[in-house]
Amino acid sequence: MVQQDEPRWPSGKLILGMVHLKPLPGTPFHHDGSFEQILGTAVDSARALYDGGADGCLIQTVDRVYAVGEESDPARIAAITLITRAVADAVGSGFQVGVQLMRNAVQASLAVAKVAGGGFVRVGAIVGATLSTHGMIQADPLAVMDYRKKINAWNVKIIAEVESMHYTWFGGGKTVAQVAQAARQVGADAVSLCHPDDDVTLEMIAAVRAAVPALPIILAGHTHHGNAARLLASADGADGAFVGTCLERDGWGGPIDVDKVKAYVQIVRGLA
Repeated sequence: MVQQDEPRWPSGKLILGMVHLKPLPGTPFHHDGSFEQILGTAVDSARALYDGGADGCLIQTVDRVYAVGEESDPARIAAITLITRAVADAVGSGFQVGVQLMRNAVQASLAVAKVAGGGFVRVGAIVGATLSTHGMIQADPLAVMDYRKKINAWNVKIIAEVESMHYTWFGGGKTVAQVAQAARQVGADAVSLCHPDDDVTLEMIAAVRAAVPALPIILAGHTHHGNAARLLASADGADGAFVGTCLERDGWGGPIDVDKVKAYVQIVRGLA
């Protein structure tokens, strides 16, 4: 699906840091009174990514249990909207701010991005279905695209997962290249994929690129300072990466360390 005002994909290798949010209001494990701290940590982390030279961030909800469909508590949506706006105000205009209300509240994510200054959303399931620990996640691309049109969010890019820790085509029978083709057909602007084995990741990248040559490919995870050069190599690597744990102090979920960001950026910018 191509619209006349569809956004152009940024040039170069995109480095998109993860801004992980602790449970928000409206969710069962939210701690009352913690919202201001969550917001402040998100802004500080996004600013560290910006100051370190990253191209953008993904603001992602993190919890111990999720709904599997579009349902999302109004307080949760209001909270991430405030956080997204605060992050957008704290960074430069060229910095890409993304939104992902986990697991698959795509319409809510699009609304937040559209209203609060976000430039993209990451979608856990845009086609097919995937089985999660919280139940079956069933894609509804028609509803997503109808809503995208309704709020005129064609300028908000959709990055769809096609093979990752969050998505695997349920029931088998489709290759990652076929899933990527399907995602593009229904309106995705890019796809994201990953595997713990770097060789498998590179094979998937090659397969998707052969099937859909113009479709940008973003690493969905499993990237760090040690493998960034290989996985993002100019000729054969991905077009960008969601980067999380290796940029965070004290491991997963910690605040972003600007020096770790600079080191990762230096590796990627040095690729021929």
